[in-house]
Amino acid sequence: MAQDMTEKDLLKLEVEQLKKEVKTERTLVSKSASEMKSYVESLATDDPLLKGVPEDKNPFKEKGGCSVS
Repeated sequence: MAQDMTEKDLLKLEVEQLKKEVKTERTLVSKSASEMKSYVESLATDDPLLKGVPEDKNPFKEKGGCSVS
């Protein structure tokens, strides 16, 4: 798509993108980081990657072995 556009068209797209980015509400990293940390910690008790999956509810558990006779 970009190969078919003129330089003027590409610059117009870039200006439109920059206008959108200027309107984006900014927050302090310190505030965002503390909110994100609180959110992650609040969900940590239900996270299967942290606490594991019970064997009886694990859909990827091997059903049985393979034997060759």
